[in-house]
This record gives sequence, structure tokens and C-alpha cells, in this order.
Amino acid sequence: MSGHSKWSSIKHKKAKKDAQRGKLFSKLVRKITLEAKQGGGEVEKNPSLRLIVEQAQEVGMPKENIKKAIQRGTGELPGVDYEELSIEGYGPGGTALLIETVTDNRRRTIAEVRHLLTSHGGHIGEAGCVNWLFDRKGTLVLDKTKIQEDKAMELAIELEAEDVREDEQAIEVIFPPGQFNSAQEKIKEYGLPSDMLSLGMIPQTTVPLEEKEALQMLKLMEVLEEAEEVENIYANFDIPDEIMERAFE
Repeated sequence: MSGHSKWSSIKHKKAKKDAQRGKLFSKLVRKITLEAKQGGGEVEKNPSLRLIVEQAQEVGMPKENIKKAIQRGTGELPGVDYEELSIEGYGPGGTALLIETVTDNRRRTIAEVRHLLTSHGGHIGEAGCVNWLFDRKGTLVLDKTKIQEDKAMELAIELEAEDVREDEQAIEVIFPPGQFNSAQEKIKEYGLPSDMLSLGMIPQTTVPLEEKEALQMLKLMEVLEEAEEVENIYANFDIPDEIMERAFE
């Protein structure tokens, strides 16, 4: 499993701690509102909204908060007008970064992301500078303590997986985006948490980083994750497991 995939696995484990600080709740409310605005407020008819709602439920967000976020998105309640904004740039060692945000103020968000990048060895690039290095795919990161390997392989086959990567802790299944709805049904069937599933951008190639740049990159990922308006971060770094593990001991 590549370093960036390893980060995805670590991020899932951090999620509930983030929720305790209120950071995750705020991010989820933004995303729920936007998904309801774009695809309608009926959860069962809007797969993207359904996934975010399930993730919100799993980290303990009150039902009333979820309901109000949906109603703000559909216009039933007044609220902030959010929009998606993708920001492209580079991190330490020339790694490509694709940062997806949900914002009500484009100028403020760009300024904040620029500051975080330049403070941690990176910089913002022009629109389109790195987007071509990524492909949209479905990803399922399976914790080996929660699913047997033969079941994981069975699931990968059912999802018409294009690639399966693994390390000692996790199995990552990469599948076509058209299988996303099926993946949602399968993880319910297997009793797996929805935060293991995502639809996002997978790098075509990766950039190996040595320890100094690797630690700088991981710090950058952390501060970007903490930024309230940042929803997803995709990067093409590859960091050895031993460095990754030391950084998160």
C-alpha cells in the first residue's frame, strides 16, 4: 500500500477524535448542506448525501442537526450558500496536491490554503496544473481486524476492483466509480462502517519522499485536514511505512 493510502487508513482512525473537537461535525454539516443542494434532500435517492449522512450518524451527530443541514441545502430553511472549490498545488518534494473545499467565500478559502501550503514547504499552482495526474475512483479501505482476507477479496471481485493493495493493517480496494452505489450496499451487508468508503481522486503515479520531506508532508496533510473548509485532500506522495508509523506513534 502506498504512503498516501496509508494516510487514508490513519485518517479513518483519527475521525472520532476529530469529532470530539467539533471539527468533523462542522465539515459534515457543510458537506450535507451542499450535497442536498446539488442532488436533492431525499437520502435514499441521493447516494452522495446518503454516504455523508451515514458517516455523520456513525460519529454521533444528532439527527436534528442532520435534518436541518439537509433543509438548508434544499432551501426549506435559510442558511449559508456553500459551493465546491478545488485548489491545486504542490507539496514538499514536488508532490502534487488536489484540495477539495466547501466554502461560502472563495477568496478567504484560497488565502487560507495558500498560507498553509507556503508555511509547510508547498505552494498553490494554476488551475489544471495537477488535476490530470489523478483519476476519479471508488476506494474502500478495509481494516484487517474487522474483515477476513477472503471476504475482502470476495468483496473486491463483486465491486469489479481495478486494484487491490494491502499492508499489515489494511486492504485497499480501488474500483470503478460506477460501482459506488453497489459498494454502499455491500458495506452495509458486511456490517462495515461507511467512513471506510469514498469516491475520490487516485494518483496515477507516486513521488517517493525521504524522511525530512516526508515528515514535512505529513504535517502539511494534518494542518490541511484541520482546516474547517477543506473536505478532501488528494496527493501523490509515497512514504515508507516505517517513517509513517514513527510519525504517528
